[in-house]
Order: sequence, then C-alpha cells, then structure tokens
Amino acid sequence: MASRLFQSIILQMKDAIDRTVGIIDASGTVVACSDLKRIGEMREDAAAELSYVGDMIRFGGYTYRPVSDRSTRFEYAVFVHGEDENARNYCSIVTVSISNIKTLYDEKHDKATFIKNIILDNVLPGDIYIKSRELHFEGDVPRLVMLIRQVENTDIAALDIVQDLFPDKKKDFVIHINETDIVLVKEVRKNTEMKEMVKVAKDIEDTLLNEIQMKVQIGIGSISTQLKDIAKSFKEAQVALEVGAVFDTETNIITYENLGIARLIYQLPTTMCEMFLEEVFRKGSIDALDQETLFTIQKFFENNLNVSETSRKLFVHRNTLVYRLEKIKKLTGLDLREFDHAIVFKVALMVRKYLASRDEGRILS
Repeated sequence: MASRLFQSIILQMKDAIDRTVGIIDASGTVVACSDLKRIGEMREDAAAELSYVGDMIRFGGYTYRPVSDRSTRFEYAVFVHGEDENARNYCSIVTVSISNIKTLYDEKHDKATFIKNIILDNVLPGDIYIKSRELHFEGDVPRLVMLIRQVENTDIAALDIVQDLFPDKKKDFVIHINETDIVLVKEVRKNTEMKEMVKVAKDIEDTLLNEIQMKVQIGIGSISTQLKDIAKSFKEAQVALEVGAVFDTETNIITYENLGIARLIYQLPTTMCEMFLEEVFRKGSIDALDQETLFTIQKFFENNLNVSETSRKLFVHRNTLVYRLEKIKKLTGLDLREFDHAIVFKVALMVRKYLASRDEGRILS
C-alpha cells in the first residue's frame, strides 16, 4: 500500500478531527500522520500489542485499531491521540475509510489479490489477460495450487509460517481464503514431477506441526501453464481433499492426479451408485461380510491378487486364505482370484464407502 495515498487521506481528515491521527505498519513505523514530524517514528510496543490482541487497544496515550479484520494478519493500524470515547469513535471512523481505500488499491495494484480473485472466479476470463498485462504479470508460467486445510484447531500464525517458507512474492503467492484454508500458488519448473510437489507439501506439513503443533491436510491440483487455469488447479485441490476424506483417510497429502477411480465415483449420483450395488450383489450379501473378511480382501488387493504373498502377510496358511476366498465367492458370486471379478468388487467397496460418507454427512447436517 502506497504511504502517499495513506498520507493524502489523513491530511483530508486533519481539519475534521481535532486530534493527532495517523497510521503505523506491522513493524510499528508511523507511515502517515496529521503531525508530519511524527512520520518515521517507531512504535514497536504498540505493534506487538496489536499483533497479539488483534483488536482495538488503548496504549501509551493513544487509541489504535487494525485496518484489517481478525481473519487476516495485521498489516496496518490507525491511531488517534487520546484514550477516551471520542478517540475510540474517531479511530473507528478513520479505520473504515482507510480499509475501503486499501481494498480498492489492492484490487487494482496487488498481484496476490489478483491471484485470489482468479482462483475464486471473481475475474472474467477475458479480463485476466488484460489485468495481467497491467500488473506486469507473467501469464505463461507453469504453476500449481496447494490447498492447506487446518484440522482440529486453527491458528492465524499458520499463514505467517507458510509465507516465511515461500518468501519470493514475485513467484509464489500465499493467500488466506477463510478461517481454515490457506492457498499456495507456486511457480514450478517445466516438466516438474508431482512427487517433487508432494515433498514440498510434506515440508509444509512438518513445519506447521513442529512450530505450532498444527495438523493440516493438503490437496494438490495439477500443473497449469496458463494463468487462467490456476482456478482449475484450485478446484482440483479442493476435490483432492474432499475425495481423500472419503477414500484415503490415512493420508494427509492428496494429489488430484493420483485420485484415480475414486474421483469418478465421487462425481456419480447416489441413485446410480445404489443401483450399481444392487446389480452387482445379491441383496444384503455385501453386508454379510465380517470385518476379518473385509480385512482379508483389502490385503488381497494390496498384494495384487497374489494368494501366496497375501497369506504370508496375513500370517495364515495358504489353504486358509483360499477357504476365505471361496466363502466370499459363495456369498457374493464374485471370485476375487479372477481379475474382472476383483475389479468389480473393488469398485463396489469404494461405492459403498462413498454412500456411507454421504449418509454421515446428511446426519451431521
């Protein structure tokens, strides 16, 4: 935000407010003030208190109020001389004015705001190219989106930590979306492999856990080569988290590219899924399988339908596993040792899991 614009607004208010009024930045530096001699003064203690409290404070004979709301990091704060009720009212009025001006300025000049508007579909596709030219923004650069979702608890410090991990603000953009979600739009090299991005996501996960004991889930979209396509990558990262929550609950980092058939099932209507289960299984047969049998099936799939390897991993005799597979065939009519039958059964289990998640969602809502 240009200090000259702040100063212009403050000087226009000078005659209407019979108090010293000004603005400090996050470091505590006075960047604009009706008393010109005070510009450049340091008020680190007030800035530290504002960062901690996040709301209006009375400090050292002045009243301060952050320009941003509690959902975003403290960047600027208005101050008014005095700690009385009038000072509080003046501070609130000036804050509203400065906040509105800042928003308009950011939307016009700030690249991060431009990126945020793209991924949230707040910019018409035809305007993206024009706006990127105005901002001197490289459009044809490979980028991908990571959606970092805080789970169990939230902490505004998570945004600062992720921003510190990616300090190059010309290439990488860390954006606060809502109370739980942070987006990283990262520039990558051509031919970057997804496993490299998974490693980056793992570094983010480990850093947040080590520094603030924050657990996160990270969805990774595919790489886009056009600026307009980062909205698509963002939606893919969202889908990755949603699908992963249903089919891959043990993994905190999910890539859209590796969702496989789970992505297709997640997009099917529930009525079609229910019809599929009814056609594949005799009524109630899949529900007749106990937990031990379902665990056996899972291991059989994990070991590529190899009877010997599966029996070794399960610590059971080969004949015992064969007996269990015959039992499954008798109940369901599907022989898991046959590839086509195994595929149908695998898909059916995933569909069943998807329907169960939808039922849980309806109950919670």
